[in-house]
Amino acid sequence: MEDRAVEEIKRHFDVVAESLKGEIKLIAEGYSLLNEKIDELRKENAEEHAILNQRIDEFRKENAEDHAVLKKKIDDVRRDIEKRVSQLESPH
Repeated sequence: MEDRAVEEIKRHFDVVAESLKGEIKLIAEGYSLLNEKIDELRKENAEEHAILNQRIDEFRKENAEDHAVLKKKIDDVRRDIEKRVSQLESPH
């Protein structure tokens, strides 16, 4: 092969290599931006998850309080009914 042809091939590969370096750099920058976005989304998700957990805990507390109130009312009504039944069944 002639020296001129070898030099032409080298120049061609240098151009291709430079082009690839630029494209690889763009890919790396895109990858970095995606990682930042993923980190932001993870942080937002964790914050929203914490808020939802807090709301669930509040709901459970309210539900437990309501349950206790209803249970007391049911127990009061049951005692009242048992008292009335007992009075009806007892001889006068």
